[in-house]
Amino acid sequence: MGRFFTGVHVAASVTAVSLEVHPATADRFDDVATLLRPRREDAPACWCLYYRLTSSEFNKLKGKERPQHMRDLCEREHSPGMLAYVDDTVVGWCALGPRTEMGRLQRSRTIPKLDDRPVWSIVCFVVRAGYRRKGVARALLNGAIDYARDCGVEALESYPVDTDGARINGSFAYVGTVGMFEAAGFERVLETASRRANLPRWLMRLELS
Repeated sequence: MGRFFTGVHVAASVTAVSLEVHPATADRFDDVATLLRPRREDAPACWCLYYRLTSSEFNKLKGKERPQHMRDLCEREHSPGMLAYVDDTVVGWCALGPRTEMGRLQRSRTIPKLDDRPVWSIVCFVVRAGYRRKGVARALLNGAIDYARDCGVEALESYPVDTDGARINGSFAYVGTVGMFEAAGFERVLETASRRANLPRWLMRLELS
């Protein structure tokens, strides 16, 4: 069903620009690569696979194997993430998918499995330099919610950091913030043992059905 999702248009009042959010399908892989590839060719890159794979699986993928793995994910029925555009320029990425397919999450000792419901997880945000703090992450989150609902998902789960209103470095905020998820309707379920910048991360949920 998700392949028929055509994207959403989001008016971002903060920036007075129109953002478009679309699923990361195979024909958009070049845009995924624009956001996820490393700045230097000799630098290691996660390619947003850190949570999707177990630690051993992640470490086994070398060189071009990681981008190829992400390309393969983009060719599946359900997209592995959402892309945000401003005037046809890709500016943001949000990773999501079934929690059962998130290998590291399944084995995590700090972020527990709450129950056996077939929830999807939102695990990462990437916003291009020059477009941060302008509503792109919020637009991506709203697009992810619409896409998951279109795919018939029962509930969405997230694991954001609780900043208590304070600003934190973007390198710690890639999982999103509690405030952003609460504004989108997510509810706190459990404070996890995971930390970012010495701040707690919460397991949060949004019921879709």
